Amino acid sequence: MESRGHVPGVRLSVRGLRNSNYFLDWPPTSDQSRRTWNDPDEATENGAAGVAALLAIRETGYTIIERSPKGTGVDYWLGDGSELSVFERKARLEVSGIRDGNDRDVRVRVRRKLNQTGPSDSSGLPVYVIVVEFGRPLAEVREK
Repeated sequence: MESRGHVPGVRLSVRGLRNSNYFLDWPPTSDQSRRTWNDPDEATENGAAGVAALLAIRETGYTIIERSPKGTGVDYWLGDGSELSVFERKARLEVSGIRDGNDRDVRVRVRRKLNQTGPSDSSGLPVYVIVVEFGRPLAEVREK
């Protein structure tokens, strides 16, 4: 967020399943943290995963319970977080981040990510895609 000129308290616009806004807050970023996350692509993807983890709870009612291995077409398995079924898979989640993009970039990425989830379709579970664009910032949440 900071590398895109945002400060704590910035509004994240969310569209897709429903339109909503959230205000994002974070502790000050140290110079050491900036050097540690000095790869912009990796920082964008990890930042998107963090934002998506929070949005999954708010927008889908599910929480991340497991990282998915490569080849499944999704990044995470989601559960309802209840004690009785803490590790029971209820849905799938694919996440992507865009450092700077426009509406077309976000739409194209959402469509590509929805198509990518095919390898795990046999699970019969719903799949969600969350694309986070950091320039505005904006997140789009879609269900397949």
